[in-house]
Amino acid sequence: MEVRRTVPVTLDVDSPDAALLEETIDQFLWAAQYVTDHAFQGEYVTTSKTTLNDETYDDVREATDLHSNHVQSSRNKAAEACNGVVKRWKQGKKASKPHFTSPHLVYESRTATFHDDYVSLATVDGRIEADYVLPENSENTPHQKYLFNDDYEITSAELHRKHGEWQLHICCTADVEIDTSTQATTENGTVLGVDLGVNQLAVTSTGRFWSGDEFDHWRREYEKRRGDLQEHGTRWAHENIQSVGRKEEGRFTQTLHRISNELVAEARETGCTVIAFEELTDIRERTGASWGHKWAFDRLYEYVEYKAEAYGLCVEQVNPKNTSRRCSECGFTHPDNRDGTDFECLKCEYQNDADYNAAKNIGLRYLRGTQTESDGGAPVGVRLNSGTLNVNGEYESPADVSARTGVHAESPPL
Repeated sequence: MEVRRTVPVTLDVDSPDAALLEETIDQFLWAAQYVTDHAFQGEYVTTSKTTLNDETYDDVREATDLHSNHVQSSRNKAAEACNGVVKRWKQGKKASKPHFTSPHLVYESRTATFHDDYVSLATVDGRIEADYVLPENSENTPHQKYLFNDDYEITSAELHRKHGEWQLHICCTADVEIDTSTQATTENGTVLGVDLGVNQLAVTSTGRFWSGDEFDHWRREYEKRRGDLQEHGTRWAHENIQSVGRKEEGRFTQTLHRISNELVAEARETGCTVIAFEELTDIRERTGASWGHKWAFDRLYEYVEYKAEAYGLCVEQVNPKNTSRRCSECGFTHPDNRDGTDFECLKCEYQNDADYNAAKNIGLRYLRGTQTESDGGAPVGVRLNSGTLNVNGEYESPADVSARTGVHAESPPL
């Protein structure tokens, strides 16, 4: 099966080349916006890449100095953004015309050439070469595991300007064989529901909690450090602000890798074949999360997705509507069921942690969306700390599950 890994690499770019990259990014963003504006001109939003290419390619080529592949990449960016808007409209959600402001640039095989210690990048005025800035000890890093691994092929990359640095996010792919000795069995499998939040970064339907306290503590610490440095306004302070940003991202990335490893291990140890998350779209509005939390949620989902893939586990997202207000025991839904971190059903008086209740509902929503009488390989329940919830929300003990499926279902350790 094909697996994908994205490896961020910092680039050493001198001032003249940086100016070229900035100009290329500006023209790339202009092109993507031009195509998007064109897509919104008619009675309906145009989302077809072929149609948008036919109607805008010549205009963009004439107005910019972009490589032809950069023109096509900007069109693809625009088409994907327009598709996202139309999808949200169909779901009854609000969405407006996209605007491209974040400095980034898409590279493919014809616009980037990757070497052992540097990369050659196309710009609006020829090519530039930039050396990789790698950790002193690259053993067991993503660079060594994927970027410099002959088993992986570099397929594309995305250039970003972040914290005053140039970063190239390189996509690597490989065909790998699944280890069937550790792969979960689809038949008679279960779903692990996962709720994401501010107070608790992640909570599973099996009762595992990953607190957000440490994340919040370090986020405040790094914000304070940046604020103190900004007051100085010196070049030394500016360089240290960049250093603080790198340390912050490194610490958070390490934490999220640890949590993702533990989430995947929880799914494997409890015999789950699917890990179900809530949809990440609009999660800031639903949870009151900061931008930093949204970044953490996106990164955590990405890590779990590719790590679960190696064990044959599926990672899915479900509509989160009312999962925090619905009682996972009787199904009664009401805004007053939840009071902060506490959940108490107004109908059946079921009480529990609100995030844990939501995690069970997320698992149940996935189960109900996929369970059919004819689908013998579909998961049979939502995994709890002991036993499961079936598609009707009814509790089954480990003994009941074992008797029905012929599989011994041990309870995970607390």
